[in-house]
Amino acid sequence: MPRGARACIEHLARPEDQADREVLLRLIELGFLPGETVRVVAKGRAGREPIAVRLGGQSTFALRAREAALVRVLPIAGDEVQA
Repeated sequence: MPRGARACIEHLARPEDQADREVLLRLIELGFLPGETVRVVAKGRAGREPIAVRLGGQSTFALRAREAALVRVLPIAGDEVQA
């Protein structure tokens, strides 16, 4: 997702190993749940990690690309990307 884009969490990926399982449990504890909205606030140097994500318009979290890849989202139609 580009910086400023908003999306709705569709689902969380199925864990492939114990490490994914632990990351998914932590994301769930933080509130990354289906139906929640997320917005990319910032990205690391050259568009890489970490990725700063605002969850539900209230809390901001920094995610590694591997962590973010476990969260499946759908873009919000008609949402303007902020430059």
